[in-house]
Amino acid sequence: MSANHKDVPTKDELDQMSNDELVKLGTNLDGVEIIHRGERYPEPGTRVEKRAERQVAIWLTVSGISALACFIIFGWNHWEFAMPDDPDYWWYTLNTPLLGITFGLSVLSIGVALVLITKKFLPSEISVQDRHDGPGSSDVDKATIVAELVDTGTTSTLGRRKMIIGSGLFAFGALAFTGLIASVGGFIKNPWAERNDAPLWNSGWAPMYNSKSDPNETVFLRRDVGDPLRVALVRPEDLDAGAMETVFPWRVSDGLGETEESRHKLIWGLRYVSNPVMLIRLRTADADAVIKRKGQESFNYGDYFAYTKVCSHLGCPTSLYEQRTNRILCPCHQSQFDALDSAKPVFGPAARALAQLPITVNDQGYLVANAAINRGNFIEPVGPAFWERKS
Repeated sequence: MSANHKDVPTKDELDQMSNDELVKLGTNLDGVEIIHRGERYPEPGTRVEKRAERQVAIWLTVSGISALACFIIFGWNHWEFAMPDDPDYWWYTLNTPLLGITFGLSVLSIGVALVLITKKFLPSEISVQDRHDGPGSSDVDKATIVAELVDTGTTSTLGRRKMIIGSGLFAFGALAFTGLIASVGGFIKNPWAERNDAPLWNSGWAPMYNSKSDPNETVFLRRDVGDPLRVALVRPEDLDAGAMETVFPWRVSDGLGETEESRHKLIWGLRYVSNPVMLIRLRTADADAVIKRKGQESFNYGDYFAYTKVCSHLGCPTSLYEQRTNRILCPCHQSQFDALDSAKPVFGPAARALAQLPITVNDQGYLVANAAINRGNFIEPVGPAFWERKS
């Protein structure tokens, strides 16, 4: 029978039909023949039925608990950098794996629960349907499909299973809540830190990066050699033409790790999110062709240019430099910045140039932040605009 058959009921007749009659009509109109259909539990309240209900509820509960555990780890675990001798080192190293395990277990548990619902509660049915093409849905199709969905829910008996409904709401609610928090939390650098009046670009390169800093102290360019307590300063001759190196801020007052405070400063200098800077030595011919931004004409030192490594899109590290094309690359979302045109974005989602650090060479021959320009600090925000804005 097709949807255009002369015996198809009118809209008024459809409104008068029972749900069972609509289900039967719908299967006939779709060319479906139900060969076998049997209830999973013809006699309610049996041990087998209750055991099946408990199995589904347990998996849904596991999902909810796992999602809440993921939320707790995301919000309160030790995410800050820690050294191997730090008491919190193991929590620091386990932070990311635990997030993946708990969130993955939550999703997996929901999947297992849905499979169990299909196998243990939906009616056992064997149907055959003729495939055919047709126009858009008619009134008959709309009415019968609703009836068939209602019939599926009724015959599955899930509507009267409060244990499954309650555990399901807990599981889906906890998973949705954790997913939302994780999504929003990714845009917040440190939601528990106290806000202050420091602008976004007050990183370790700032004249007063903490309350004890001397605003006139020289900030050296330091490389990371794998040991945060070893200070290796950079000279111009350390880089070949076309080379790139990641550098970090260091002051004499930071010390060499003699005290706990000095040790903390050395680690912070390497690990703080807005500190890394990409020091590039352009080839002479390329350096002569550089287009400089207005107000930043003297930020470079000869062939040497320094740009923040924090991508202006979402804060990933722009850790790649292509010497042949002089492009700075962000591996996260493929943004590309032109080192010959003040690190302006030329490809990808980034819409703002990388902040440039003013540099020079001091009397000792070391590369340092140029104190004559904004006291050696960036003059514009570092990274995404949503980081550390004054609230």
